[in-house]
Amino acid sequence: MAYRYVRWFDEIGKDDVALVGGKGANLGELTVNGVDVPPGFCVTAQAYVDFIKGAGIEGKIREAVGSVDVESSIDLSRACDSVRRLIEESPIPVDMEAEIRTAYRELSESIDLNDPRVAVRSSATAEDLPDASFAGQQDTYLHVIGADSVVAHVRRCWASLWTARATYYRQRQGYDHFQVALSAVVQKMVSSERSGVMFTANPVTNSRSQIMIEASWGLGEAVVSGMVTPDEYILDKRDLALMDVNVAEKRTMVAEKKSEQGTVSVPVADFLGPQFVDKQCLGAEEIRALGSAARRIEEIYGAPMDIEWAFDGETSRLYILQARPITTLLDESKANEEGKTVEDKKALKVLVRGLAASPGIASGTVVVVKTLDEIDRVVDGQIMVTTMTNPDMVPAMKRAAAVVTDEGGRTCHAAIVSRELGIPCIVGSKDGSSRLSEGAVVTVDATRGVVYDGAVSLSSDEDKHSPLVPGAAPSYSRDMVYDLAPVTGTKIYMNLGDSSVVNKYKNLPFDGIGLMRTEFIFNSLGVHPMYMVKNGEGDKLIHEMSESVTAVAQAVYPRPVVVRLSDFRTNEFRGLKGGEEVEPVENNPMIGWRGVSRYISDEYEEGFRLECRAIKKVRDEYGLINVWVMLPFVRTTWELERVKEILASEGLVRNKSFKLWIMAEVPAVVFAADEFAQMVDGFSIGSNDLTQLVMGVDRDSCILNTMGYFDERNISVTRAIKTLIEAAHRHDITCSICGQGPSLYPDFAEFLVRSGIDSMSVNPDTVAYTRKLVAGVEQRLILNGIRGLTGLDR
Repeated sequence: MAYRYVRWFDEIGKDDVALVGGKGANLGELTVNGVDVPPGFCVTAQAYVDFIKGAGIEGKIREAVGSVDVESSIDLSRACDSVRRLIEESPIPVDMEAEIRTAYRELSESIDLNDPRVAVRSSATAEDLPDASFAGQQDTYLHVIGADSVVAHVRRCWASLWTARATYYRQRQGYDHFQVALSAVVQKMVSSERSGVMFTANPVTNSRSQIMIEASWGLGEAVVSGMVTPDEYILDKRDLALMDVNVAEKRTMVAEKKSEQGTVSVPVADFLGPQFVDKQCLGAEEIRALGSAARRIEEIYGAPMDIEWAFDGETSRLYILQARPITTLLDESKANEEGKTVEDKKALKVLVRGLAASPGIASGTVVVVKTLDEIDRVVDGQIMVTTMTNPDMVPAMKRAAAVVTDEGGRTCHAAIVSRELGIPCIVGSKDGSSRLSEGAVVTVDATRGVVYDGAVSLSSDEDKHSPLVPGAAPSYSRDMVYDLAPVTGTKIYMNLGDSSVVNKYKNLPFDGIGLMRTEFIFNSLGVHPMYMVKNGEGDKLIHEMSESVTAVAQAVYPRPVVVRLSDFRTNEFRGLKGGEEVEPVENNPMIGWRGVSRYISDEYEEGFRLECRAIKKVRDEYGLINVWVMLPFVRTTWELERVKEILASEGLVRNKSFKLWIMAEVPAVVFAADEFAQMVDGFSIGSNDLTQLVMGVDRDSCILNTMGYFDERNISVTRAIKTLIEAAHRHDITCSICGQGPSLYPDFAEFLVRSGIDSMSVNPDTVAYTRKLVAGVEQRLILNGIRGLTGLDR
């Protein structure tokens, strides 16, 4: 049937976060790329929105949580409880419920099972984004059986958007509660014999050349929640050689209830036998299979990934259950630096040892938290000690100087949150909550995984962050950062998507924002621009966009901010409210109605003018003349001329303080580079799309990527890039490149420097590394010139 509120995994991809949330979008991306994912479907975020409005409860929700103090755990919990009851007691529209039931029946038929067990997972539209870890903030229900129960648990997922922990986390991360919706993922349940988590970069040492795997018996919920200390395996990413193994005492596991739906925690000794408590739960072939899957998934996304997996107990088949970008990696070389010892370690008294989950050093008084009711006892600067970590503890963790747990692995959810918050964290200490006394003063060394008695000085600088990486301590001024960073002739710009995180990165050694994406603003609003125009609400977009751009421009002033105007494709625009009314269905939206072709069309011009007015407002009302504009997916000179006329009519005319760049990502721009260079102030080479279109290779094709076809270093692509650089310089304009190619491939960075690229714009986590890399290349070029040599390898 034709569904309004249901999308199957093979119908969605990683760009559909607005439609099915982060979890749903990633499951679709994996499915489309041929990864073994248990089949399923998503009840879209629009269903949640329509349910709330249809039930007439939006106003009551706003009243309940709009004025509550999120720092008051009691007040927040009461408000959120009332909202969840309201959602769970309100009726679901008949047509919506019918779609969910029909989809569950179709899933049953497709896997040839009557009323199969499924997982019903929450997938928020602000979840699993590259800049924040929202995972675990909403609820998941396992081993759900029957259509009635599926419908009920979809409603429970909607309600879980308003748990105290989710509400608190959104507030702390700067997300508008009412701009976040929730999709429910319904997925065939895997009867896991062994399961766990793996990171395609070591989250503790920050080494991108290692894979970390954590594994335990039964369902992965035990590992993710921190219920059990799992086995840990470290692999060399290059050849999947096993570098290190730590076999833990796995006392507890999560298993399905045989006679009813749901799961139960059971002792491993009772369920499997006492010999399994200390037994390594993965063999060599299984470890290698996991490592191979990790590498493949990282290739699909082009970024380090956090992956949940399971081996089916009936078939021994490996399934990938989830994948999300890692949000907490620091600069590898800085993160691994050991502080200078001030005191003789032999004289220090060790109280507890565990796994270093989030590096850093902190001293304070111990507060032992035995239940969630006690988290309000944690005050600023204390050491929070607990049996196991839990997402509900995030408010207390925010106040704590450090966290120590008895159970949990280095990739459990709370460990991830600790790294994101910059809090030292030791997990898996086994008996820390009994050995560390309430009120005692201790020092947590989460770099080495040791808790010492008393307040001791372990390093000459106890700040756990480098000033050159995300999360830099505010005590490091921007001037100091730049004094420490190497000097490069090639400008190093930074890419930015979400304006709310700019303060986290503003002291990195970058020369400006080379690519500020506006798509996050559209997702935040959740409404199609033309729908706003139709309803006389265009000022909302102008306000939201101008506020976001202003926040970034003020934070980095006087460094330039190059704002790339919207580059949503038709399938992405259709996911916004009102989008289905105005957006066509294209067979290949990647090369369809996008970029400048959209701006100049009668069907969208008024929407584009809203963006222009937002930029004008930032420059005129706030005096932020460091804001420039970049036009995406330019194809012809005549369309560029037309869009410049629209810009001019909105008061945006090229001059010394207002620069106009274009994305050079279509081969047509390469062939007419001289003509385009006379019309703008700069090129920004979009290496992903350019490689895709030059090579005729779908950049999302796992098969072609694995075979090596998608590679920016191919001679055809490098010739195109060199052509653009040379044309830009002939006409005295700048040429930049945005993408991760330079930081992923040192030889590609060398090619760009030698070819005369003016700037490179990279993601925040690679700014410091890329600057060092480029500095080294430039220095070798200068040295070779002095020596009269050619090439960089002499």
